[in-house]
Amino acid sequence: MNKLFFPAIEQKPLEEIAAYQDHRLREALNYAWQNSPFYRNLFSSNHIDVDRIRSVSDLRRIPVTKKEDLQKYNRDFLCVPADRIIDYITTSGTLGDPVTFAMTDKDLDRLAYNEAISFTCAGGSASDIYQLMTTIDRRFMAGLAYFLGIRMLGASVVRVGNGIPELQWDTIGRIKPNAIVTVPSFILKIIDYAEQHGIDYRSSSIKSAICIGEPLRKKDLSLNTLGKKIFDKWPIKLYSTYASTEMGTSFTECTEGCGGHHHPELIIVEFLNDLDQPVKEGELGEVTITTLGVEGMPLIRFKTGDVCHHYKDPCSCGRTTMRLGPVIGRKNQMIKYKGTTLFPPALYDILDNIEYVTNYIVEVYTNQIGTDEILIHLSCKGIGEEKEKDIKDHFRAKLRVAPLLSFEPEAQILKMQSPEMSRKPVKFMDNREKNGNVSN
Repeated sequence: MNKLFFPAIEQKPLEEIAAYQDHRLREALNYAWQNSPFYRNLFSSNHIDVDRIRSVSDLRRIPVTKKEDLQKYNRDFLCVPADRIIDYITTSGTLGDPVTFAMTDKDLDRLAYNEAISFTCAGGSASDIYQLMTTIDRRFMAGLAYFLGIRMLGASVVRVGNGIPELQWDTIGRIKPNAIVTVPSFILKIIDYAEQHGIDYRSSSIKSAICIGEPLRKKDLSLNTLGKKIFDKWPIKLYSTYASTEMGTSFTECTEGCGGHHHPELIIVEFLNDLDQPVKEGELGEVTITTLGVEGMPLIRFKTGDVCHHYKDPCSCGRTTMRLGPVIGRKNQMIKYKGTTLFPPALYDILDNIEYVTNYIVEVYTNQIGTDEILIHLSCKGIGEEKEKDIKDHFRAKLRVAPLLSFEPEAQILKMQSPEMSRKPVKFMDNREKNGNVSN
């Protein structure tokens, strides 16, 4: 293993990691005070002396930054003049209007380093060939990040992009990559294509998949329904990752498959409740990040909207860093349905486990009495009252409540999943009066 991409700090005792992060935090706060119009105003208006914030535990004295702040004051987060910017990126807009991020040359190097150590964490090395099944255009960070990281690692990359199963299999046959980077639900689509066209995918060169955008594991870190469906058909190694444009950092599973590892040299992570107070290990908390080493648009105490568990016990891979569990849901996607609190992934997990359901999209809207209503648009192999009853029984057994169902042609579902300019397939439509968001 290349020691450059297995950083020593990630193997240190937790006390040393904490001391290291305290030092880096003070650098980040001073940089924001000197260069960020948004944070200089935030600190001044709240009478915050950054020199008195000495440790991560002191961060709670600083108000959190929210997505709405980035949307409303986007340019005020910029810390460098325009001639220092190398690349402009926008968020996917899954929680509202997209936000623009500007990256310097140093930021791109940081992004490459993050992905190099993340691929290494997932068992990668310079001898690997990665097939990118993600877009590298449309102002998207992920595809660019993977390309830069694979290049820094010294491995090979094949930029195929998303969709087009025929081209994916043609590339696998021609170039013989041993790993793919993709949204996990797309793996099921290329498996289905292979089965329909007589491709012996189990004997292909692919040995592992770096999976993005969708959780593969449950709270106990065992594979969820989506993960099991993939692995049962194609027993390759599945690595789950979690990242966002705002943090410019990823949490990637190691070969032990027990949560995404924290890179303390790149980011400080807090897990906060609704009152912006830290939660205990084992409790659900909103991922809240402070970036380290970012020049263009650093963030301090940014609440990502993602809710998950975290784990602090050391990993047998040798890393002592905190690990992030699967994202249970996004804060503003929480659904109050007939007295039950739900997140969309709980619905996905049930639908993914029903063999005759071929595709679906979950819609939430405000009904006539002002409460949340769930309508699932789905396509099935055969339609009938018995299937509707069976599906609703699955929901009642797991969640105690059953949503409304609308059976539709798969072509219609696919159209709803791919709105114009969308960079990712949409699985969740939030049409509640208070939000009006569309997200996946």
